[in-house]
Amino acid sequence: MSEHRVSVRWERGGVDFSYETYPRDHVWSFAGGVVVPASGAPEFLGNPERVDPEAAFVAALSSCHMLTFLAIASRRRLVVDSYEDAAVGILEKNGAGRLAVTRVTLRPKIQFGGPEAPSKEELSKLQEQAHRECFIANSVLTAITIE
Repeated sequence: MSEHRVSVRWERGGVDFSYETYPRDHVWSFAGGVVVPASGAPEFLGNPERVDPEAAFVAALSSCHMLTFLAIASRRRLVVDSYEDAAVGILEKNGAGRLAVTRVTLRPKIQFGGPEAPSKEELSKLQEQAHRECFIANSVLTAITIE
C-alpha cells in the first residue's frame, strides 16, 4: 500500500571502538529532507540531547494513535481543537528474557470544539477504534494501554 524509507548514518569518527567509548550519535534522514539527530538512550551511554530509538518508538505509537483518532473524529463530524499525550514506554525483560519495550501507556487529553462533544463512553469507544486501526499498534507485540 505504501513504502517508507529512512536512511540511518553513523560514523566512528576516529574514536576508540570499545563499548564504553564508541559514539552512539547518528542521524535519521527522512523523505523531504527531515534529519533527526539520534543516539542511544542515556542508560546505554547515548547522548541525552538526541532522540533515542526507544523514545522514538513510543512517539511513533502515540503519533499513529493520535492521527488515527483525528481521522475517525473528523469522519464523525466531531471537531477536535487540541490533542496532547504524555506517553510512557517501559523497557524491561520480556517473557523470553530479552530487553524490549513491553508496555506503552498513552494518556491522550483531547479538547473538542464545535456544537457536539462525545460523552465519556463515546470517547472511550473512539479511543478503542483508534487503537484497533493504528498501523503502528497493529505492527508490534507491545502491550498498549490508553488511559
